[in-house]
Amino acid sequence: MTANDPGQRASDADRDRVAGVIAEGLASGRLTSAEHADRLEATYAAVTVGDLVPITRDLPDTLRPNMPTGTERQRVSAVFSKVIRGGRWVPGRHTTFSSVFGALIVDLSESVLPGREITLELNSFCGKLIVRVPEHANVVDEGSALFSKRHVTGGKSEDGPLIRVTGSSRFGKVIVSRAITDWNMRS
Repeated sequence: MTANDPGQRASDADRDRVAGVIAEGLASGRLTSAEHADRLEATYAAVTVGDLVPITRDLPDTLRPNMPTGTERQRVSAVFSKVIRGGRWVPGRHTTFSSVFGALIVDLSESVLPGREITLELNSFCGKLIVRVPEHANVVDEGSALFSKRHVTGGKSEDGPLIRVTGSSRFGKVIVSRAITDWNMRS
């Protein structure tokens, strides 16, 4: 935490740091999915720095004080190649996926989202970009397409995270879906 006074109001950076610690706790097997969800909810409901302390008290703080949490920005790209990303991993709060004359296939269904809202910037130029999101996610499409196929499946969920999809597709294909059917066939 950046403040020593437990009564001081918590900042977004304080909450993001705690979210990074509990995301690492889930990824390393120290927390169950249910414990992670409960602690993440408590993290973003915290008002003061003191409210955040008990959330990570039993977890090691593997994040160094002045280092980014790894939950801010990430970039994954496929250029003249095929890249598949899946399993348990922590994407950034703003993650850019790019496909240029290639295929990028991303499965977020087992990933540990770093907060209640993330932004996926999906850029495809003469390539294919396919993203599978968790079933309970709310998806908002704010992207564009030019001479492309762009299909983003939205959805509403009371308790799910918000995934904001931005970026552009030019002469390519961008698909964001929850559907399991045809998942392997699209790659």
